[in-house]
Amino acid sequence: MNPLRLIMGLIMGLAIAQVTQAHRFAPSLLKVKEIADQQYNMVWKTPAQGTSNTPLRPQWPDSCEVKNASQPQLEGTGKVSTWQLVCSDLGEDGLVGETLGVSGLGSNQSSAMVMVSLLDGRRYQQVLNAQQPEFVVPEESSAGEVMGDYSLLGMEHIWSGMDHLLFVFGLLLLVGGGTRLLWTITAFTVGHSITLSLVTLGFFEYPVALVEFAIALSIFVLAVELTRTSKHDILWRNPWWLAGGFGLLHGMGFAGALAETGLPQDNLPLALLFFNVGIEIGQIAFIGLALGAWHVVRRPLATWQDRLLPIPVYILGALSAMWCIERGLEALV
Repeated sequence: MNPLRLIMGLIMGLAIAQVTQAHRFAPSLLKVKEIADQQYNMVWKTPAQGTSNTPLRPQWPDSCEVKNASQPQLEGTGKVSTWQLVCSDLGEDGLVGETLGVSGLGSNQSSAMVMVSLLDGRRYQQVLNAQQPEFVVPEESSAGEVMGDYSLLGMEHIWSGMDHLLFVFGLLLLVGGGTRLLWTITAFTVGHSITLSLVTLGFFEYPVALVEFAIALSIFVLAVELTRTSKHDILWRNPWWLAGGFGLLHGMGFAGALAETGLPQDNLPLALLFFNVGIEIGQIAFIGLALGAWHVVRRPLATWQDRLLPIPVYILGALSAMWCIERGLEALV
């Protein structure tokens, strides 16, 4: 293990020492579907556990009246509410030109996807956040909006998914820099892109809890591999096989997150492509940040190398083992 792996490990160790669990991708989702003239079905999905005492609440025009509201139902790690809106005081275009939004995004440091489907076939989507908590339903949507929105969701997913970032971090510890890093990260990208696409397009289904456990197990296996003193076996010589194989598992995790958010059916290939692009941008940014931090601190910590060498690997192994137990118990329930 060279100084590059040591310093990056210490930086990551300090950053995640307080982390007790992996943060799963959990943006809220507001689906609005026009079912008749001036009538809309609303579905509101939001994480069951918030990060603030301020609740996340959808907002719609004041002239709309709520009908047939249901009690929130637990669904996985989130809760779902449904109701109907009757907006008889709106104009001929209904919600077109009106404002939809979500309150509480800033306090919860979260985002929300709004998806609108109209009777004439028009569909719109918009990512809302603390800076933009409202959305005016336009007359026409654009491919640029889909590209921007789903790229942002992809970046948010990889940066809020501590388990995925830890796997990338483990690959950095395994291979260091140079062309080996390039080939290894490329293999991971190819692996998760394949299963992300296949699952999202409906070619196969999988047990979510089991895959979440397998993702945690992949990090633990990588940590065990990093403790080995011999570097002449097949995994050390060809780390891209490990990266590509486990990338298939992580791609299913990405697909599950995307399925919870939803895809615009009229722009499905474009949304899928740019969600993946967003993941790659976030992944490259993380790698660049880790390498940049190493260049800054490598000299001050050089004399501590022998004493600090095991710490990053132990942190990686301990966190992944904890997630294996936690997710294994969930899979058994």
